Amino acid sequence: MKDLNKPCFIFLTFILLLTVEVAFGATLKVCKTCAYTSVKQAINKAKPGDTILIEAGNYKEYGIEINKPLTILGRNKPVIDGNNKGQIMTVTASNVTIEGLTLKNIATSYRQDDAAIRVIEQSNVRILNNIILNTYFGIYLQNSDNCVVKGNIVSGKDITGLNESALGNAIHLWYCDNAVISNNKVEGHRDGIYLEFVKDSEVKNNLSRNNLRYGLHFMFSDRNVYTHNTFRKNGAGVAVMYTRDIRMAHNTFEDNWGAASYGLLLKEITNSAIYNNRFSRNTTAIYMESSSRLDIQQNDFDKNGWAIRLLSSCTEDTFKLNNFTGNSFDVSTNGNSTMNYFKHNYWDKYSGYDLDKNLVGDVPYRPVSLYAMLVERVPPSVMFMRSFMVDMLDNIEKVLPSFIPENLVDEQPMMRKIKHDNDRKLTQNLR
Repeated sequence: MKDLNKPCFIFLTFILLLTVEVAFGATLKVCKTCAYTSVKQAINKAKPGDTILIEAGNYKEYGIEINKPLTILGRNKPVIDGNNKGQIMTVTASNVTIEGLTLKNIATSYRQDDAAIRVIEQSNVRILNNIILNTYFGIYLQNSDNCVVKGNIVSGKDITGLNESALGNAIHLWYCDNAVISNNKVEGHRDGIYLEFVKDSEVKNNLSRNNLRYGLHFMFSDRNVYTHNTFRKNGAGVAVMYTRDIRMAHNTFEDNWGAASYGLLLKEITNSAIYNNRFSRNTTAIYMESSSRLDIQQNDFDKNGWAIRLLSSCTEDTFKLNNFTGNSFDVSTNGNSTMNYFKHNYWDKYSGYDLDKNLVGDVPYRPVSLYAMLVERVPPSVMFMRSFMVDMLDNIEKVLPSFIPENLVDEQPMMRKIKHDNDRKLTQNLR
């Protein structure tokens, strides 16, 4: 009996060893004195499941195709220099990881969107902790699902004097679902992060700054979550277009200045939530056009030109428990009536009283001033800001309101600034 079992045991052991080898794969080293001196060479020799370990050094390569499941791992940030000759890495296999590399130098191309790393119609690709410098597009994913882009630094060109066509996007996703874009730092591109037809994905903990057009730009991208990102000193902070069922929370929009610059641009957005964000020092904090059923709560609007520009095409939007401080205009609109809801916001311009001491004003507050209406209709009139004439007009309108929208009113304004993190009991009682 023992003799019969021995061959079976040897066979099972052999199968197990093969399984372990396939699961973990071999490691192929790349260095100037190794058996493999180029990344291309190692990838061509590798088998599915292998690891390509690239040692520190400078490798002048481009047109690298990863066509099998591999882990490409850099040790001490080896540099792969595309030398402005074309795309550096193209991923045409699923289950690929690229980590710890420095990729640089891709020329602007008006015929094709060359990138440092491009993923084409694959899944489960992980792009982690890389440095990408002076490229046209940084990371480009197309028709690829369940991918992770995390911990990368993507720094493009000096955008001074450049137009949009001369720049690609730092992180670009097209027709990708279930992606995670997190902990990246991007700058010097057309858009910092661009998503089109991207669904059920998460963008979190990213810093997007000094980009020519938008820090984040997404269109036709439903059911996504954007949290704890910072959008700073971009042509405009974030543009959201033709999208539904999004959640934007705990983001910072700051120092996005320009003649047509916004912290957050919303165009044809529905059924979405914007919570606990900070808008500071933007030309316009939120610009809203043809957007409906938005829940905008517990945000801070501080020192912006316009806090909210709410066009008359917007309906059924709720503004609640927000702080408005130091803004030139708290709310502006281009219509005489509106079908939106304001309640329990704090307005630093409110001069009402609270006789019952419940921290809620006894007199309603109308956040749209006559001067704001005038500027909306005649933009050059902004030059009269803070003049005696403007103060006089606004005071007359408060006593005898006739021009400002009658229905745009906060019936129960707050008497003190709302502490969104610490004063939870108060905000819960007022919901």
